[in-house]
Amino acid sequence: MTDQADLLVSIHDVTPAYERWVYALWSICQSVGLTPALLVVPEWHGEWSLERHPRFLRWVRARAREGAEIILHGERHDEVGSTRGWRDSVRATGRTVREGEFLTLDYASARRRIDRGIARLTRLELAPTGFVPPAWLAREATHEAVRDAGLRFSEDASSVRMHADVRRLAAPALRWSARSMMRAVGSRAVADWRWRAWRNAPLLRLALHPQDLSHPIAALSVIRDVARWAGTRRAIRYDAL
Repeated sequence: MTDQADLLVSIHDVTPAYERWVYALWSICQSVGLTPALLVVPEWHGEWSLERHPRFLRWVRARAREGAEIILHGERHDEVGSTRGWRDSVRATGRTVREGEFLTLDYASARRRIDRGIARLTRLELAPTGFVPPAWLAREATHEAVRDAGLRFSEDASSVRMHADVRRLAAPALRWSARSMMRAVGSRAVADWRWRAWRNAPLLRLALHPQDLSHPIAALSVIRDVARWAGTRRAIRYDAL
């Protein structure tokens, strides 16, 4: 492993819709000394607004005070109101089931949603520093909109894009899927392979999703891999980049 092997850890889909699992992921990270970034969705699927769930909102604010970075993760996360072309469907194959909110958006549409998301989180006393499109699916215009909206960074499937100095840092991302027994078993196998294949990657992302805990095979793999990666790498914050 390199001397500068760094680790970024984040909890995606931070919404009251997954309250119990978000808390559980936080506890898993804290048990090995990690403070993950929180990727917050202000209006999950148009039904789970942060404002209507004050207990969860208080929890997110408390974690931010403890040092968790707040990252905007779309406005509603799903693709309601968007129409995929065939190229979009090809890009999303195996990645998401109609959860790529920014997959089809042009600059103007992406910028409006990003601006609304920033304004909303700011009103709720949360200060987002970056943006991650759901499922890492977005056109290049979305990353331009993130930069122009004043956020410091955004992500795609293979890298972290630092907008202040126009850098793109290679950063493979480890994630799981628990939608079925087959996907959970496959995720565990992929995690094992990546433990060997990615040992020398200078920067690695652990992307934790609440839904990962919905299947015991995926959940146990998450718990194991959070501990073993945390034990062999230096955990850093996005602002350290």
